[in-house]
Amino acid sequence: MSDLAHIVTQYLDIWNEADADKRAAAIADLFTADAPYIDPLAAVAGHDGVAAVITAAREQFAGLSFELLGDVDAHRNLARFRWGLVTAPGTEPIAIGFDVIVTGEGSRIEGVYGFLDKVPSA
Repeated sequence: MSDLAHIVTQYLDIWNEADADKRAAAIADLFTADAPYIDPLAAVAGHDGVAAVITAAREQFAGLSFELLGDVDAHRNLARFRWGLVTAPGTEPIAIGFDVIVTGEGSRIEGVYGFLDKVPSA
């Protein structure tokens, strides 16, 4: 479980990485080449697709960061967790989501499947 919790931390770190080149390198290290990312707002696959979704979210919510809410629930090669989009660490999230990460060989992410529990008003 600690490996999966570490993968979740790395995953959230990617969402919070401001430098696009560092973010791309981290995605290439953590995700398999064809890993899908699917949530209510996006359905992409591969490193470029994942990078595009993260870049778009970073642009839409500039200055905000993603943080883990609670513990990572994990077994076998699956991790589920809640995250919050916050203006500062420990503040009330403006958005809350629930993601499931599937890992494979070498503990690389083979897929991310997300749900949105709370979204900001338009």
